[in-house]
Amino acid sequence: MSKTVVLKCGGSTVHQLSESFFQSLKDLIDGNWKVVIVHGGGPDITNMLNALKIETEFVNGQRKTSEKVLEIAEMVLAGKINKHLTNLLQQKGLKSIGLSGSDGELLQAAFLDKEKLGLVGKVTKVNEKVVSLLMENGYIPVIAPLARTETHETLNVNADLAAAAIAHAIGAEKFLFVTDVPGILDEKKQLIENITPTEIEALIESEVITGGMIPKVQSAIATLSDICQEVMIVSGQSAFVENDRFKGTKIVEKMEVISS
Repeated sequence: MSKTVVLKCGGSTVHQLSESFFQSLKDLIDGNWKVVIVHGGGPDITNMLNALKIETEFVNGQRKTSEKVLEIAEMVLAGKINKHLTNLLQQKGLKSIGLSGSDGELLQAAFLDKEKLGLVGKVTKVNEKVVSLLMENGYIPVIAPLARTETHETLNVNADLAAAAIAHAIGAEKFLFVTDVPGILDEKKQLIENITPTEIEALIESEVITGGMIPKVQSAIATLSDICQEVMIVSGQSAFVENDRFKGTKIVEKMEVISS
């Protein structure tokens, strides 16, 4: 019986994926896993906006999206990055189809806060049939985080939240944040294999977790729910599956207590 894993690749990580990463994907598929990839694209969008001298601003970590910004975001996400990643997968012998969340009513969204954020959405509905159709025919869906409203307006969606919504809708057994690090490291720079949100907050307060790792772990925590009860942070620069075991840091709400 097949299982499903959703991988969220950050915009910078997409350009740093290693041979070992793709081998892990092959190992998953050989092990009867179905794979979905959702990607971001923040750095490339920012670079393109800067090149075109289009102003951009962030409100509480979310990019405020005007019509001009959305036009660039759609071009970069559904065009440049989506096709780059899809092509990479196909070069490695992995069947993939790139699509936008705005295609085929895949992602339906409502405005998150039109006054403050402009054309930014929160996912309200996922057409899981589109994803399932591709997976059942042996393809890896590679999804750009764009969505449409009920009145067919296109909205920019946070990639972490888009990936989490898709994972919930298709009942994925695993949800992986693919980053440029092997996982969360302790003060001795050793990998922490299992951790809770409370323990993560303590590591942030003690400055063991710092810098760019803070938003990564906060995004991972935000995707935890009754449906998605564990999330992993894994590396895109090395193998994340070895001997049928996932490598990285598993984040769970509570540690299991094993009684004797």
